[in-house]
Amino acid sequence: MGGSISRPQLTRRGLLLLGAGLLSGCSDGSGGSGGDGGGSKPSASFAGPTPSGPLTPTPAGPATPTTSGQLTPAPSASSTVLPTPPVTLPSVKEWTPGPGEIKPEVKAAAVRAVQGLLIQPGMPSEVEVIDAQYGGILADSASVLVVCRQYMLANGNLITGGTTVDVRLTRSGRSWRVTAMHPARPGAPAKRLTAAARQVLANDRISLPPASAADIRSGTIHDTVLIAMLQLAKTYRIGISVIRSGHPLDVFGTTRPSDHPRGRAFDTWQINGRAVVDPATPRTLITSYMHAAASTGSYNVGGPYQLAGLTYFSDNTHHDHVHAGYRS
Repeated sequence: MGGSISRPQLTRRGLLLLGAGLLSGCSDGSGGSGGDGGGSKPSASFAGPTPSGPLTPTPAGPATPTTSGQLTPAPSASSTVLPTPPVTLPSVKEWTPGPGEIKPEVKAAAVRAVQGLLIQPGMPSEVEVIDAQYGGILADSASVLVVCRQYMLANGNLITGGTTVDVRLTRSGRSWRVTAMHPARPGAPAKRLTAAARQVLANDRISLPPASAADIRSGTIHDTVLIAMLQLAKTYRIGISVIRSGHPLDVFGTTRPSDHPRGRAFDTWQINGRAVVDPATPRTLITSYMHAAASTGSYNVGGPYQLAGLTYFSDNTHHDHVHAGYRS
């Protein structure tokens, strides 16, 4: 079902480091589809690990005189050096398609391809799939945006990061074949960020995957989008899947430019801890969020339910997330 894979001109290690900026944190061991609507997407910088040093013994105290005048060493503090616990990879939950998925076999094939691409041969590493969202789904072709975190052990250090990969697939008989993979390239961090950008990055009610956080740090996201996120976060806890990088340049199946690569849209895959694609998520929660997104100024709100008004749309692509697009 995975089929042959056409890969971008990057080595596995190069992709890990350049794919989404994305090995941006480190630990020393404490650790015609849809209506959303390019531009270049340079890679972000990589911050290397900070090695942890060995424990330093506590020095002995000064000598003290006895009644005979001879110096007797004071009892010394323990100089036993405890072994440093070995750094290990975190345990990650395996991603599996849920009961609400449309064509779950398509997403499963895309996730397998990304895991095969990002797992580092000969180096301990893990890929945690946060979400697998459609960038587009048609009868015989699809785009799946695989949003993930990455963990890697290097020189005794746990390096964390992540990326979003736009996986393209075509239907071949009863199976789906991966034809290309496009990793996110958010851009280098900006020297100065707007107040809205800083507030979104610091807001614990807005969950950002690595590529989306790097998008904001690059300074390429319009303040209208960032202010909308902050407004929505006053009422909801929101899980963002995609902002700019890792999304198709055009609305899938068309030549119409998407708002995402221009920094004028964001997708929400989770509301108040409930996945949009999950049939158990209350419909009223999703529709109220869609209305709230429109109230922030979005001219183009897509989701799993068709609401009244020209602002809203629904299709198979948007059954698993809520899209909010802005004109500027």
